[in-house]
Amino acid sequence: MNIVLPWQALAVLSALFAAMTAILGKVGVAHLNSNLATFIRTIVILLVTALLLSARSEWQKPGGGNWLGWACLIASGVTTGLSWLCYFRALQLGPVSLVAPIDKLSVALVMIAGWALLGEPVTSKGLLGGGLVVAGTLVLLF
Repeated sequence: MNIVLPWQALAVLSALFAAMTAILGKVGVAHLNSNLATFIRTIVILLVTALLLSARSEWQKPGGGNWLGWACLIASGVTTGLSWLCYFRALQLGPVSLVAPIDKLSVALVMIAGWALLGEPVTSKGLLGGGLVVAGTLVLLF
């Protein structure tokens, strides 16, 4: 069975899983080195993704694409790893109710990058929504 969900539904599921990640991660790093916790999490992600690829018969020989695409995927992997390492350490040291919202400042940062680097249109809704994300985080911090 091949279930196709619209991008909006996948984005909501991503937010739900990210929320669960924060809570489970906070409990998980309570008595474990945060770097080791990130390593364990990474292995689990690798296994789950391999199972998904196998279940959907999506394994294929890496090929095609261009050097820029490959370079960006590799850089994305590096930045994801760095983000996870920082996130788990922050969860270990601080309250999840503040760590997660600060982490979500990435929403506003990615909006700015989309506008500035990818040429996506700047809209009043985008400016208002991004501004509210930043304002909400600032309210929680101060």
